[in-house]
Amino acid sequence: QVQLVESGGGLVQPGGSLRLSCTASGSIFSIPQMGWYRQGPGEQRDLVAIATSGGSTNYADSVKGRFTISRDNAKTVYLQMNNLQPEDTAVYYCKAITTFLSRITTSWGQGTQVTVSS
Repeated sequence: QVQLVESGGGLVQPGGSLRLSCTASGSIFSIPQMGWYRQGPGEQRDLVAIATSGGSTNYADSVKGRFTISRDNAKTVYLQMNNLQPEDTAVYYCKAITTFLSRITTSWGQGTQVTVSS
């Protein structure tokens, strides 16, 4: 079992910033990849950014230059979001691909609401 705990969402005005964090715990040997996805009302869940254990990152075009994903240790990932816009309003979900013994597991957090509004 793997648990992901997210924090950092909230209400912010356009142009503002928020920082999301996600920490993994449980049966984990390694976490090759951690990332953030978001889902707006009536929309599908889309990739925001991912970071690998090797240091590679990938971003959705819509957030490039405004969002930064980082990992400060093996089990925590952050998403620094700057210059937030109303279209960034969504529930943000942390995702982790973990290994333990011979098993590869994909896990999701419970989601954290980000609302950008004046």
